[in-house]
Amino acid sequence: MVAIEACRTAALGGHVHRCRKCGFTEISYCSCRDRHCPKCQGAAAREWLAARQVDLLEVEYFHVVFTLPQEIAALAYQNKAVVYDMLFAAAVETLKTIAGDPKHLGAEIGLTAVLHTWGQTLTHHPHVHCIVPGGGLSPDGKRWIACRAGYFLPERVLSRVFRGVFLKKLLAAHRARRLSFFSNLVDLANPSAFAAYLAPLRSLNWVVDAKRPFAGPEQVLRYFSRYTHRVAISNHRLVDVTDDHVTFTWKDYRHEARIARMRLVPSEFIRRFLLHVLPDGFRRIRHYGFLANGHRQSKLACIRQLLPARPAQEASTVNPGDATMIEHAHAETISIDDDASEPICPKCGGSMEIVERLPAPHRHRMRRIDTS
Repeated sequence: MVAIEACRTAALGGHVHRCRKCGFTEISYCSCRDRHCPKCQGAAAREWLAARQVDLLEVEYFHVVFTLPQEIAALAYQNKAVVYDMLFAAAVETLKTIAGDPKHLGAEIGLTAVLHTWGQTLTHHPHVHCIVPGGGLSPDGKRWIACRAGYFLPERVLSRVFRGVFLKKLLAAHRARRLSFFSNLVDLANPSAFAAYLAPLRSLNWVVDAKRPFAGPEQVLRYFSRYTHRVAISNHRLVDVTDDHVTFTWKDYRHEARIARMRLVPSEFIRRFLLHVLPDGFRRIRHYGFLANGHRQSKLACIRQLLPARPAQEASTVNPGDATMIEHAHAETISIDDDASEPICPKCGGSMEIVERLPAPHRHRMRRIDTS
């Protein structure tokens, strides 16, 4: 909160810019670069997208979402690092297990997973978005096995396996005393009480949503540009802010994604926002399978040799329109940093140069953290 409060203010220092043509001057204050700040993720997202663009394959891509039941979400809030790690691990193990089964695909898959912890109204709603190429390497690594056109893996099977894998990991963490319990959950430290708490969840249908495939690699980039560096709420959703209330828009998916408004007292709005602050150093974007960082380039090179060649006119590329769209998707979050490109004068359109640096007061200099 200190970082977000100080962002783009004199507390972090800045620059004085002067137009070379008309002499107009303005002050640009520095960004906090905190990964939870709504203003500071545009540049990080563009850099990340540029790095990921070279990894795209000319295959179908699928979007699979794994969501924790609300009863588990309550545990997750009190054990963020442990349970969020467990959510990643269970989702990936589920996908690898089902995709590796010859009855379904029989291949080694790759995926990128992104953690989100919020719902549209800022409630605690942990879920992982997985972007998965539609196919994988054969066990001997000599063939590319494509999934059925328009279909990846069965949701019902994914749901049951995910439920079993996650609950097994959760029980193991409890036995190893890696979980902490507070407030109304304090009794769950007792093994019998914990087992009773989990019992109803074994028959519950856990939500795994395997969405229809993207239309092509360009659409994958569009998705990434919207989701990878998103925070709980962006500035453009804020409608009205007073000393008495904060009003923001949200999509009501129970009524065909109708745009609605919610009004909260400031303390409740801040409480909900802070639900989604991640533990220091926690990686919310992760790569697995043949997209894992250790061997991604070699695996992708092998896969590209195995994929059938496509005619040049059919090959998908990211055109200037797509790049413009990606920038517009982050227009509200672009930051002004020490390394920002030369700004344009709002008066005459001329170029502006830095004529003075404004240092930050020492007590306000903050540690910049990993934005992954």
